[in-house]
Amino acid sequence: MGKFSKIGFILATLGSSIGLGHIWRFPYMAGQMGGGAFVLLFLLLAFFIGVSLLVADMLIGNKGKRDVVGCFEALDPSPRKLWRLSGFVIIGGPIILSFYAVILGWILYYLLAVSFALPSDMPSSQAIFEALMSERIFYQILGFAACLFITALIVSFGIKDGIERLNLVLMPLLFVLFIGLLIYAAFQPSFMQAVHFLFDFKYQDLTPSVLMSALAQMFFSLSLGVGTIITYAAASQEKQNLFKSALWVVIPGIAISLIAGLIIFTFFFGYSGEAKNLSDNGAKLVFISLPLIFSEFGAVGQILSVAFLSALLFAGITSTVSLLEPSVYYLTQRRGFNRIGATFGVSVVVFALGLLALYSMSLPYGAKLSVGGESAFFWLDFVSSSIIMPIGALISVVFVGFIIGKERLKDYTKDFFSPIAFGVWLFILRYIAPIVIIGILAYKILADTLFAIAGILVYKIMEIMGVL
Repeated sequence: MGKFSKIGFILATLGSSIGLGHIWRFPYMAGQMGGGAFVLLFLLLAFFIGVSLLVADMLIGNKGKRDVVGCFEALDPSPRKLWRLSGFVIIGGPIILSFYAVILGWILYYLLAVSFALPSDMPSSQAIFEALMSERIFYQILGFAACLFITALIVSFGIKDGIERLNLVLMPLLFVLFIGLLIYAAFQPSFMQAVHFLFDFKYQDLTPSVLMSALAQMFFSLSLGVGTIITYAAASQEKQNLFKSALWVVIPGIAISLIAGLIIFTFFFGYSGEAKNLSDNGAKLVFISLPLIFSEFGAVGQILSVAFLSALLFAGITSTVSLLEPSVYYLTQRRGFNRIGATFGVSVVVFALGLLALYSMSLPYGAKLSVGGESAFFWLDFVSSSIIMPIGALISVVFVGFIIGKERLKDYTKDFFSPIAFGVWLFILRYIAPIVIIGILAYKILADTLFAIAGILVYKIMEIMGVL
């Protein structure tokens, strides 16, 4: 396994976190939660908890210098080395990748086929998306396969020649595209309306629901809990300043989220004067609402559509690479596979899961491939994001906070933490982060489980009544 340069490690880690979560999920969550209060809480949580969580994961990889299982094994002070079992979290990456790459396939289709023939009204926009989901399944498969193949090809070249080179090109290009879109948005009459909505807040808007949503957004936007950060940090320089590296990941990630929010809110306010449609789910936002809004700008709208979807695709590819690498590295280091065989072997499994997710979301096959009234797409998302990721992050903070040992931690962090900063960081890891993660885990499982149970009951009632 090659090693990242210092800047290569930062860009690769940043690329793993800047994906659909920052650019897609953040704007519609901000719209759903009312804007300013959600943004304020997200910023505070990202700086005070997100940075600490990132440093913990980076430390495991940087000091373990192996695959995820090997890192826990190397740092576990007990003779039985039971903490190596924590490496199970790497299965989360391929599971997420299976449906993540399907979404990227939709984005690729819209970039190539819809950007130059934007719909002029809502029925037309809905019809395009419904046609993709029902009549054009081949195009879905083609886009999904293309994105997965690109991901596998990059990973097969390794850390230095594949992942680092990708991020050295795409991350600067991503920022150029977004800054260009932001400059264009800044000259629109609705820009200040977007600024006020995103940054003004009222104290009464700081509700428990907004807090939990901000916690979830912070958590899932940092690629925690699936072994990505640990694997990348294992390839970082021995003297890498992990605290500065974490800041360089969090701050640009926040910047991209805010820029994406400003751009999308500007377009929405300029189109309809209100942000209520931002409470729609991500699919409706990107594939139904935004194309309709871009069409209002005429020829310029086509350019805006190409630029925005290209940025979204670039961000997605840097994330898919990071989802595949931990399992590939595990197979090469502990199971003796060569990198090409491991990469494409895992990709075949991902492709099979992705086909299941894809067909379960399609109109002709969705009902046949549903479980309890929910698609395979939903269940893959639920298992990975609501169970594996929070548990994986909880394991990391407990392992670093309580298992490695305080004196060893002091030695590991002496180059970038002062005694006071170390104390604050350790307190967050031991007493704040676990509560936050357990809260997210309980909230997600409870909310999603109740939703799933309600769906199953409705589905069974409809079956009994003969509706289905």
